[in-house]
Parts: sequence; structure tokens; C-alpha cells
Amino acid sequence: MVLFASLITGILFGVGLALGGMLDPSKVIGFLDIFGLWDPSLAFVMGGGVIVSGIGYRLAMRRSKPLFTDAFQLPTSNMIDRPLVIGAVLFGIGWGVSGLCPGPALASALLNPGDGIGFLFFMIAGLALGRVIKRRM
Repeated sequence: MVLFASLITGILFGVGLALGGMLDPSKVIGFLDIFGLWDPSLAFVMGGGVIVSGIGYRLAMRRSKPLFTDAFQLPTSNMIDRPLVIGAVLFGIGWGVSGLCPGPALASALLNPGDGIGFLFFMIAGLALGRVIKRRM
């Protein structure tokens, strides 16, 4: 049941990304180009996502446990440290350069493999490199 719920959730997330235009790198880059031809429409998509997520989080936290597993898996650390800041900066740079972040890249790989597969390859390579660098820090 967990796999089925995960599949349905992933499909809904992917459809939401596609409807919101998040699979189009030029739209994302247009949103980030504040001093150029700025396209603010993604702010509404992100705002809608934050509202839906906030409502869902509040409803879920009222439960003693998730529907299909024994416990919630939430982050245990609330510390802002150097690896977190460096990772966030690299994520932002990658998002700004490519116009894709991991969720849209996965959806793009399924719908438009030409754009998404290359990004996924470099994303996985970057994650592996990040693990190596983090171990040495």
C-alpha cells in the first residue's frame, strides 16, 4: 500500500508541476530574471504549493502516525551549518543555470527525456560528489 500511495502522490506532484509550468526551464529562468523579462507567474504556483503543503502538514500532524507506515520521518536537526548553506547555494545556482530542480527534472525525464535525462545524470553525479566532499569536511 505504501508503494501505491507513493506512486499516486508522485503522479499528482508531477501533474501539478506540469500544469504549473515548472517543467519548462525557460519559464523558470524567466521567473528568476528579475531585471530582464521577468515572468512572475511562478510566484503564484509556488504560493499555491506552500498553501496546500501547509494545510496538508497541519492535517497530517494531527494524526498520531501516518496512514500507511508506523512513524513520521521528519528532520531531526534544525541547525543551520556550513554544509547546509553551501548545499543551498549550489542548489540555487544549479536551478538558476538549468531552470530545473530535482522534482521537475524527474517529471521531465519521463515526459521529455531529451532534456530531463541529461540533467538527472549531472544531478546524481553532483549528489555523489557532495557526499565525497561532505565526508572530507
